[in-house]
Amino acid sequence: MDSGDDETGSASSSSGKFLLGFIEANIVGVQHHHGTIRGRAVVVLDREPDNIHDANAIKVSNIHGDPVGYIERAVAAVLTPLIDDELITVAAIVPDARKTYRILCQIHIFARLQDFDVVKCAVSRGPCRFITESEAAFTLSDSAAVKATKAQKRFMTVDAIFNLVNSNLADKNRAIDILEPPKSIIRAELLPHQKEGLAWLVRRENTDDLPPFWEENHSKFVNILTDYQTDKRPDPLRGGIVADEMGLGKTLIMLSLIAFDKSQMGVSRNGRTDRKWVSVGKRRRNEVEGSHGTGVRTNGTLVVCPPSVMSAWITQLEDHTVHGGLKTYMYYGEKRTKDIEELKKYDLVLTTYTTLSNEPDEMPAKQMEWRRIILDEAHTIKNFTANQSKTVFGLQGQYRWAVTGTPIQSGCIDLYSFMVFLRFQPFSERRYWNLLVQRPLAQCLETGLTRLQVLMEAIALRRTKDMALVCLPPKTVEICYVELSVEERQLYDREKEKTKALLRRSYIRVNSPLSEYSEVLNSILILRQICADSKLCKFQSHSSITDSEGEAIVSYNPELLQTLLGQLEEGEDFECPICLSPPTDIVITRCAHIFCRQCILRSLEKKNSGDCPLCRRKLSSESDIFSPPPKPETDSAELSSASDKPLSSKVSTLIRFLNESRDKNPTVKSVVFSQFRKLLLLLEEPLNAAGFKTMRLDGTMNAKHRTNVIEQFQARRSDGYPTVLLASLRASSAGINLTAASRLYFMEPWWNHAVEEQAMDRVHRIGQDQPVKIVRFIAQNSIEEKMLVLQERRKQLSTEEPSERVRKGIGILDMKFLLDS
Repeated sequence: MDSGDDETGSASSSSGKFLLGFIEANIVGVQHHHGTIRGRAVVVLDREPDNIHDANAIKVSNIHGDPVGYIERAVAAVLTPLIDDELITVAAIVPDARKTYRILCQIHIFARLQDFDVVKCAVSRGPCRFITESEAAFTLSDSAAVKATKAQKRFMTVDAIFNLVNSNLADKNRAIDILEPPKSIIRAELLPHQKEGLAWLVRRENTDDLPPFWEENHSKFVNILTDYQTDKRPDPLRGGIVADEMGLGKTLIMLSLIAFDKSQMGVSRNGRTDRKWVSVGKRRRNEVEGSHGTGVRTNGTLVVCPPSVMSAWITQLEDHTVHGGLKTYMYYGEKRTKDIEELKKYDLVLTTYTTLSNEPDEMPAKQMEWRRIILDEAHTIKNFTANQSKTVFGLQGQYRWAVTGTPIQSGCIDLYSFMVFLRFQPFSERRYWNLLVQRPLAQCLETGLTRLQVLMEAIALRRTKDMALVCLPPKTVEICYVELSVEERQLYDREKEKTKALLRRSYIRVNSPLSEYSEVLNSILILRQICADSKLCKFQSHSSITDSEGEAIVSYNPELLQTLLGQLEEGEDFECPICLSPPTDIVITRCAHIFCRQCILRSLEKKNSGDCPLCRRKLSSESDIFSPPPKPETDSAELSSASDKPLSSKVSTLIRFLNESRDKNPTVKSVVFSQFRKLLLLLEEPLNAAGFKTMRLDGTMNAKHRTNVIEQFQARRSDGYPTVLLASLRASSAGINLTAASRLYFMEPWWNHAVEEQAMDRVHRIGQDQPVKIVRFIAQNSIEEKMLVLQERRKQLSTEEPSERVRKGIGILDMKFLLDS
């Protein structure tokens, strides 16, 4: 039982639970437990079904997990059947804790709307009065949850939160420090906002302040949220979140931090420690020597990033640092070192999330206690249950930084992963995050917003381009509504009716199998392809995974299909865990892991154990490895056949825009983004025929190939170089610099607005000297218009934790909305 379940505040989910009422009960056995609570305090309830004294036991703990006692038996006997059947979720608060053998608490009961009558009847049979909203005594509740029944729904964007933070800082008239990086290492001249950022980073790493929500009171330290007291001073939180908007030079700021730290360590060895607010030297050496970590200590910084971003770090090192100023190692690929002493020699070690998550624990990167750990594109870990997230949570380091221009994509639950990585107690424990932040936000309570605001003010830095920190040229974004041709419209309408019929069948069946859900997803994908270019579509079913005998295996493990739909058909940028390159001849194992066929077969043959390299599950090369659904690969014959057909409405519109732009400026460069690799291939011939030079950037390319393409496109000469870059949205939306272009075209919308915004900021960023024009092509009267509405909804700071299914894609209600006429 998790008393901090987010669903208690969900008002839009069909599975959400709402406050029904509360009862008053005693916490007993207090004298036998060491946990303490004072005054008005939140307590946590946990089921103990294996308790040898009482099978209905509900343990009570304080906010730090120390046991306080148990809910009295008569009440527990009423609540536990409802809890165990997942009919209710409970939360408790002590109005006034005084040290006696019994402590009175209020237990607030949450249930789904459809279960209200059943729950009310069951609880009312118990020994305690069940107080519901219809009774006057309901207002006597000490829980803030009661106020939620009257609350107005309110959403705030992530920038609105940071605007409040910035306003608070302005009100305090806080002086803004600036700091210059050492010229012996950083040869670039930092912009004013970057110098301010560097000062903030160094101050965060050297702070001795109490963590947020802690106060010192008469030689004791008190957490003002939980009322928890301790004689030991809590460790300062050294690190944080760098959330500057994309394109403001976060990588250079982080390199400057590493360089500054290295120079100061050198200064301390020479006995000079006279920086005005940075005390290094002996204290820093003591910190390293007295660290509580168990790994091999190093002064190096570990940078973890997606593979597509690694080239950006290399470019920044080459462009902005003195040669040899930061000794750098690429911890990537099959030949990476296994020698810890070798890795200790470097100031900067670059690696990827996939590399770390797929290597054994005995490899050196996991055995070291790093001076600093930097997660670039840190929103990569927003799914805190994913293996790569758990891997970075376990890394050892003195200072920890999460760097991302999009800290919130799915909702404020994304921030929870950062709390875990930063090891920020008590928010790094999920139930406490839910209890103190997630649920109050979901219930639209001021306390949730205030706590989030204080958190961000203390540990996060966020600056946007419109704060006039840099003089970037203007950016305009326009939507061009494209009317489908008669043939395209007829095809679209036929497929839409089929999809609606399929959705109706799946929607009516409450326990509809995942195969049907995935089939609807696939049909929606076909509709989107028709909007972009009907040549993308092959109208056979993609909804079966087959084994070596051609037998469908969806009924055995339908999650395999879900994995493939999410990663293959929707253009995810991922690597084979064995060769760490984009997979070729893709296969999926029965344990739902994706590899190159030759890589996994070679691994199984080499080990002779038949174990999956990731989860160690037993695999048979014959019966447990499967080919994915037919993938829309494009060969030369297919492209040649497609070239004989008329251009799609969108492609014709794109060429018209490109011609108009070229007529105004023959040297202008453009980027065309699409999630469909086949569309990028189809575009090459008509664009070349129209007189445009093209290059392509997609997820099938390794890091070196991508770097070469970007370098050629960025070259300022026009003769012999492409004027149009055809780029995969997922593989090219983060971590690269495309400022040679001043025109962007999106061939179709993406589910998540943040991905599109990341792609825009590949062009509109520091180094851009031309006005930027962005055009989004949207098929008129189609599913794409509805996708824009969904995007706007997701731009709000969602206060509800999405279900597991919605996290992986779109939910049934979203599908219904998309297909409604």
